[in-house]
Amino acid sequence: MLASGISVIQPNQALVVTFFGHYIGSIRESGIYMTVPLSFRRRVSLRVRNFNSAKLKVNDVDGNPIEIAAVIVFRVIDSAKAVFDVENYEEFVKIQSETALRHVATKYPYDNADEEGLSLHGNGEEVSEHLKQELQPRLDVAGVDVIEARLTHLAYSTEIASVMLQRQQASAILAARKKIVEGAVGMAQMAIEQLEKDGLNLDEERKMVMINNLMVSIVSDRAAQPVINTGNLN
Repeated sequence: MLASGISVIQPNQALVVTFFGHYIGSIRESGIYMTVPLSFRRRVSLRVRNFNSAKLKVNDVDGNPIEIAAVIVFRVIDSAKAVFDVENYEEFVKIQSETALRHVATKYPYDNADEEGLSLHGNGEEVSEHLKQELQPRLDVAGVDVIEARLTHLAYSTEIASVMLQRQQASAILAARKKIVEGAVGMAQMAIEQLEKDGLNLDEERKMVMINNLMVSIVSDRAAQPVINTGNLN
């Protein structure tokens, strides 16, 4: 009879003890313990664990179908809640994690190259932190602490992947062209200012010719040599 009350607790393990339907308490320190004979004891792991979500198909904030997955790093910090407040805390973590991931994915565009703001593709750290903040209140009821949440997979769905890739490439080309033009204008202005500092005064027509020539030289990306106008604009 007394032997039935002896329990050995391993490191990072808790023992939840009940006696005829009444919760007596939880033991969280490792060692050997004598509990009430005939009591029911359930072991709960306190170790850090990972949950890898499946690849979920959702729509981003723009309505584009995407695939997304995440890893959730968690541990039980309240063994009594994990045992009594939810049916199966491991399944609860799985369902709530995927639900939170779906919800967060609908709040951002996949990519946001043309506008200011966060995106799933460009702001992984911020999106992961949002996912963690979204998930923690959901898991508090199960006595689970979310240590880290991080995206592990992100892609357009196969049915639109090729189209969106072309769109990304076009956006990248436009962005690069914009930077080149901005740089060329700045270099042309610097050249004129430097010439004027050196005592070479140009009239407006000559300035326009020089700016035109410099813009052609700098912006052109063709293998052939560009033809530069050596006369005037007329």
